[in-house]
Amino acid sequence: MGKQTITSDVSGHMAANLEFPAHAGLFALADALDRLAQPVCIWNLQGKTGPLHGAPAPYFNASWQQYTGLSLRDLSGAGWLQCLYVEDRSLVPQDWRFVLRTGGIFSLDCRILHNDGQYRWCHLQISSDSAAPSVPRAGPALISFHDVHDRMSSLQRLRESVAAQRSMLDASVDCIKIIGTDGALSHMNRSGCEALGVSANEPFGMPWLNLLPSDVRDRGKRALHIAGNGKNARFAGKSVIDGRPTQHWDNILTPMKAGDGSTLGILCVSRDVSTQKRAQQRLKIASDTDALTALPNRRAFKARLKSLVQRSREAGQSFALLLLDLDHFKHTNDTLGHPAGDHLLRILARRLNAHLPRNASLARLGGDEFALTLPQCQDDTQIMHIAHILRTHAIAPMKYRGKTVNAALSMGCAVFPRDAQDGAALMKCADIALHDMKYAGRGGICMFSPAMGEAVRRTDQQFALARHVLNNDLIVPYYEPVVDMLSARVIDWQARLRWRDDTHGMQSAVALHEAFQDFELASQLSSAMQLRVFADMTIWNARGLPPSTVTLPVAPVEFMRDNFAERLLQRLAQHHISTTQIRIETRWHNAVRQRRDYVDRALATLAHAGVRVALNDFGSSPLALTELRAFPLHQLKIDSALVQDVAHDKVAFAIVKGMCQLASDLSLEIVAKGVKTAAQQLALMQAGCSSGIGPLFSEALCASDVGQKLAHGELSLR
Repeated sequence: MGKQTITSDVSGHMAANLEFPAHAGLFALADALDRLAQPVCIWNLQGKTGPLHGAPAPYFNASWQQYTGLSLRDLSGAGWLQCLYVEDRSLVPQDWRFVLRTGGIFSLDCRILHNDGQYRWCHLQISSDSAAPSVPRAGPALISFHDVHDRMSSLQRLRESVAAQRSMLDASVDCIKIIGTDGALSHMNRSGCEALGVSANEPFGMPWLNLLPSDVRDRGKRALHIAGNGKNARFAGKSVIDGRPTQHWDNILTPMKAGDGSTLGILCVSRDVSTQKRAQQRLKIASDTDALTALPNRRAFKARLKSLVQRSREAGQSFALLLLDLDHFKHTNDTLGHPAGDHLLRILARRLNAHLPRNASLARLGGDEFALTLPQCQDDTQIMHIAHILRTHAIAPMKYRGKTVNAALSMGCAVFPRDAQDGAALMKCADIALHDMKYAGRGGICMFSPAMGEAVRRTDQQFALARHVLNNDLIVPYYEPVVDMLSARVIDWQARLRWRDDTHGMQSAVALHEAFQDFELASQLSSAMQLRVFADMTIWNARGLPPSTVTLPVAPVEFMRDNFAERLLQRLAQHHISTTQIRIETRWHNAVRQRRDYVDRALATLAHAGVRVALNDFGSSPLALTELRAFPLHQLKIDSALVQDVAHDKVAFAIVKGMCQLASDLSLEIVAKGVKTAAQQLALMQAGCSSGIGPLFSEALCASDVGQKLAHGELSLR
């Protein structure tokens, strides 16, 4: 700014001196100009080298000569334009006329010869006072310049850097945007323009949110608000342009802050995640679809059920949930192979789908289990009608490799909200109804009832109690004597599970009955009981007491584990107890029938090792008498229900007598359970049963009492 002020002052002084025709003043001015550090030239604007209307010859001060490396003679002869770079000279004439016409000031940035032979950027200024009376509109001009090469080079580098950065941004596949705190779009790279359908030549300034689809604007607005408050934000967006597939974007908004922490603008980087989105959608479809039947799987069904519960609750409507289970599906797999079973499931799925009511939804939960929802359906008659139609079409005979495959279907149904208030509870109710249907004989449809729920609650309570007993180590074995009713001598001991209750004392296993129907709980209870019985027997044996045979109860579901016999024999060996001192007792049960192969192998292994086997509740369970030949039995126990009637009921007496004769013919021991009266004892003896167990003879004793009786030889109850 200082140099420009000097130039202006010289111009005014020059104009004043031009009023005098004498040249002495000009020479004095030239001397002053030579003292300036800034290059200055006095030149005739018409470009002539000689004086015009008394104007002096061109003059270049010492600084000009020193800067350009040209002498005054060289400069006066060729003119000042020779100092300019060739390409820049053309910039002067078109504005020269402007200076002549107006007598104003003309300036430009151009390249001027330097004394090192190179051209450097300079700021050139031409000023004229053509309004002087002596030289109207064609007087001399003052030409000056100052070196701005470093500034111009920096500016050029900055421009190149900006251009390179813009080129880099344009090369990016990500959409990069600069957004003002007011939400206006101030800059966007090429990818962003293409994604939002904006021309790269179009001036920015439009609201960014208006370029987004309406269904994502709220998310974008929230993100802008967060970023405007100085925090990073992120949201999922998309762009929809006619003729193109929808693009999905992951938008990350970063605030650009000033030194004082205020937000100057927002940098938004949007990455195209369309491929990932489509892959996720395909993966979700795959993860929600059963590969075998192409039906929704358990995961998808639970999500749909949850949504249906919510909609039905809001609308005050009911709907039915049916659980479907193929009967004897394992038999199909075992006889025809798993490919036949898969074929059966695919055909079943197609048949059910083909006859579904409107708005109904079918899914495969896994294995041979299916689930069906019937929206806006609450009348039991209507539900049963639909279920009957579906079942009729589903179980029609089908062919597999020329063989006819017959299917049977059991169904359990529950209704929302009548039976349950949420999806999980409704599933449980339908499952209870299904299991009740199977227990009743399979092949039908069963509606859930509150009575079923009460049974389930009772089972849950017993399960919880069993876990409490196990977790707190409350099991205590008691021993009930098996008596020879003729001599009243103890011939055996029956182990009974008892557990300690802090409030009510010793409790029987009746309160844990349902737990013995569960494989895991039954196995854990039985294992704990065995270990305590074996510990008691180890003490008796160590004291040299007479060896006693103890009968251990075994829940039928325990045979579901293929290594039952091996585990029992291993425990006996660890406690150094002879296998002849142990008898196991079990009942005929569906679990025994279902895993007959496991049962046969376990009983054969135990019998071979010397462990005797007793069949409990003989006469009450649905055991075919011919199957007695298949088991290595040593003892039968007459069910207590028959024993209660044997003294006064001829039919009961005849049954017991026949059982005793059968046991004798098969060389099996026979024991009567639950003998309470002398009349029952007499009738049993008349029927041919000489051994019994029950309150008439003795209550169950704790281990210490049994040890005391053994120590004193008190093996007679008389």
